Amino acid sequence: MTTQNFKKIKQVLWIILFANLAVALLKIIIGSSIKSASMTADGFHSLTDGSSNIVGLIGISLASKPVDEDHPYGHKKFETLSGLFIAGMLLFIGGKIVFTAIGRFVNPVAPQITIESLITLAVTLAINIFVSTYEYKQGKNLNSYILISDSLHTRSDIYVSIGVIFTLICVKLGLPAIIDPIASLVVSGFIFHASYEIFSSAGGILVDKAVIDTSKVKEIALEFEEVKGVHKIRSRGSENEMYVDMHILIEPKMSVEKSHELIHLLEKKMQKEINQNLQVTVHIEPFYNKSETANSLKF
Repeated sequence: MTTQNFKKIKQVLWIILFANLAVALLKIIIGSSIKSASMTADGFHSLTDGSSNIVGLIGISLASKPVDEDHPYGHKKFETLSGLFIAGMLLFIGGKIVFTAIGRFVNPVAPQITIESLITLAVTLAINIFVSTYEYKQGKNLNSYILISDSLHTRSDIYVSIGVIFTLICVKLGLPAIIDPIASLVVSGFIFHASYEIFSSAGGILVDKAVIDTSKVKEIALEFEEVKGVHKIRSRGSENEMYVDMHILIEPKMSVEKSHELIHLLEKKMQKEINQNLQVTVHIEPFYNKSETANSLKF
């Protein structure tokens, strides 16, 4: 990822931060004034979006640092660590909402529904749709893990807000006040789900989960006539920094210069067909006969 990309990611995060803070404050103020636990919970959920943007800005600042002696592979995993921190924040907020909802089951409070509150939710819903769509597209364009994961988190706000609007309308139509804390539990469910998705995605990167189908790598490598066999294929990383290492069998008399050229051509082809940010490390082995090749191709 280039320095220019990091700058663009920061710009996107600043824009999304101000949008999320405006949405969150609006929901919390309106929710508290009409005594709606579900709307207030939705507001705190939106507030975590703003907090996650701040964490993202810190993470991107660290991730953008150049390679140094202590970090020969760079600092890009700080972006992934930021995602884990965001997931932890979501887990905490989700738990807090659950406890609040339980209290409302014991002492239910009927929310005061107004046309203004419904309009407020509709406006914030429209903002969330814009924020989620914009951030996701920018994340894809810039190959940014933090933007993509944060946009998926924001997307959960859309479904949550729809649920809150539905709940308030139901209360307005005469349904019992207990539907409000039930909606709060639904909100917490979305938050827990968002937390799980981020934990799962970030965890896969940090524990070096395979990111490429080995059959695809093998297929590309064997398209080169000089490659007689491929084995021990491994991959790790993320969309913006992907690594593959493997062993290939070639004619034992091939020169070092030709072997070097072959590896460069192989890497360029994989970058074109799999991911432009892919880095390939190849271990060369001599090819002698069919029986040895068959044995070496076992994974």
